[in-house]
Amino acid sequence: MSIKHVEMIATPSAPHYVGDGFRVHNFIPSYPRMDMKRMDPFIMLDYNSKFHFPPSERPRGVDVHPHRGFETVTIAYKGRVEHHDSSGGGGVIGEGDVQWMTAASGVLHKEFHESEWSKKGGEFQMVQLWVNLPAKHKMDPPKYQALENSKMTKVPLADGNSWVEVIAGAYQGHQGSASTFSPMHIYNVKMKAGAVADFTLPTNFNTALLVIEGSITINGTEKAQGDQMALFANSGENFSVLADQDAIVLILSGEPLNEPIAAHGPFVMNTREELIAAFTAFNEGKFGYLE
Repeated sequence: MSIKHVEMIATPSAPHYVGDGFRVHNFIPSYPRMDMKRMDPFIMLDYNSKFHFPPSERPRGVDVHPHRGFETVTIAYKGRVEHHDSSGGGGVIGEGDVQWMTAASGVLHKEFHESEWSKKGGEFQMVQLWVNLPAKHKMDPPKYQALENSKMTKVPLADGNSWVEVIAGAYQGHQGSASTFSPMHIYNVKMKAGAVADFTLPTNFNTALLVIEGSITINGTEKAQGDQMALFANSGENFSVLADQDAIVLILSGEPLNEPIAAHGPFVMNTREELIAAFTAFNEGKFGYLE
């Protein structure tokens, strides 16, 4: 059996705010070990570790902002988020749900704590992931996928009390519901203490896991605690996760696009000229309208 070994365990960076509603640790990009190319096609990962927001009549969040050239994937663990975009997408992301927005040729977007949740406050915990688009799809029409937890593919593990939620790709032949523009696997693994999950992922896929809750042992040797990320080397295909405590683990594995990345602010393109065109289109109001 060809083992996929852990290359690095990363602890969370100091948190910063995105808007006033998302208190995040940035894992991707983080320099010098994990730039936008190292986890290609996953080019950004912000993690809002568990944090208590007090009640507020005015929902906290991020007001209208543009995106072009990639997809945003928001995974909710605690709390509720309300969001809208200029292509007509929107709704509420509840606990356990995933919002997959393909910005592609360009959208305006805003996201806030859901208004009724905001009035009560509570624990908030989410991941926002940016998934790069292949060059040939960067100017596709925007689209939106609402992935409700109740409809997700859930594959039980051997202990009978743990399971793998398949957000994208497949696990042991069971397909997830998200449609993607390049090959990738995204799983939420929800494990009781003592449970073991085995994974087989291609050698060339860039692979990492984030411990959302609890603590785990990888391949019988490497320990990772809550809020830590493990980056895997691009060698071998198989690894195991043992839950030392009840645990939730987010696993990301994707085939690299191996295309040039030109990124600035909310735009991710392939060349500087395409970036300039994106800013020009935004300034000319070509991303639509959103109050």
